[in-house]
Amino acid sequence: MKRELPCFFGDWLQDKKTVKELRIIQHLTVKELADKIKLDTVDILKIDDQRLRDIAEPLRSKLTPIPGGDYMDNMTWL
Repeated sequence: MKRELPCFFGDWLQDKKTVKELRIIQHLTVKELADKIKLDTVDILKIDDQRLRDIAEPLRSKLTPIPGGDYMDNMTWL
């Protein structure tokens, strides 16, 4: 079954990048990412060195919009 991810990243996102690399691409600190997906910073640090495809589904679905910048669509002041 193929996962749906932003077309900008495609297979490159699924196969090669870790959460830390994707976080740095969006210029987010651990605290900022934790605030956006409503988790504790310790939880983000635990998964920081894992690939996005290796993370369990409930958490992966929260993290998937972040690398593509899709979380910015909900900001009404922009």
